[in-house]
Amino acid sequence: MQSIIVVGSCNTDMVIKSDRLPIPGETIIGGSFFMNPGGKGANQAVAAARLGGKVTFVSKTGNDVFGKQSVVLYNHENINTEFIFSDSKLPSGVALINVDAYGENSIVVASGANANLKPADIEIASKAIEEGDIILMQLEIPIETVEYTAKKAFEKGKKVILNPAPAQALSDTLLKQIDIIIPNRNEAEILSGIKVVEMESAQEAAKVIAQKGVNTVIITLGNKGALIFDQGEFNFVPALVVEPVDTTAAGDTFCGAFSVGLAEGKSLIEAVQFAVKASAISVTRMGAQSSSPYRTELAHF
Repeated sequence: MQSIIVVGSCNTDMVIKSDRLPIPGETIIGGSFFMNPGGKGANQAVAAARLGGKVTFVSKTGNDVFGKQSVVLYNHENINTEFIFSDSKLPSGVALINVDAYGENSIVVASGANANLKPADIEIASKAIEEGDIILMQLEIPIETVEYTAKKAFEKGKKVILNPAPAQALSDTLLKQIDIIIPNRNEAEILSGIKVVEMESAQEAAKVIAQKGVNTVIITLGNKGALIFDQGEFNFVPALVVEPVDTTAAGDTFCGAFSVGLAEGKSLIEAVQFAVKASAISVTRMGAQSSSPYRTELAHF
């Protein structure tokens, strides 16, 4: 089993379930409320750990109750928390999430200490990156930190996976240091300039992204499945049919599960199939990390 180093964000999610999402300026009465540990980095780390991955999480929290509770939870998930740094000035990250009756969500994030995870912190955690095999990142931390980590990992010959979320434009220099990129439709559109509406446009977007230097492009297409573009060849893995309750962190579950599949020596297509199954389970439950399945659940799904 290869080791997975997740470099990314740690948040506390505050979730309200409502019949629909409010429009700008509107107040609506919601239903249930709960708090759940979240953040794209943490979600992916937990997903990978629950599926049997050997995971180290590099992140930054505030010196507050949210940050301290998060570290306790990660330790409970058997995640190595040696390189989760504590910021003395900024609070832990928080996300406000509204989920409608169809499982769709609207999210606003206050980054807090996540915005202060700097290249200097990555240098302190360089031992983890040098000893790791797969480096998994997202974009809820400063882009300079993502670029620094990718360069360091690339130079060490590590497999670098990037989930380019939240969506933003990325430099070709960074993309050339990425082995595998996993965008959704919206993120693929921003990276390629092509609106992804059906399979043909998804394929065109994947080609454009690959031309920027990424070896493998995997575009997640929600309830349709996932498109793979690797070595000039397309493959498609269909989604499993489920009744969605909450799509929060479905993409994070996919990325964590995919990394575990690769770490176990699965082929690219097998790893995507593994990830599709894990994310299908996650959307049938409320919450971010709380929705992430355990390995035994995949075997019985």
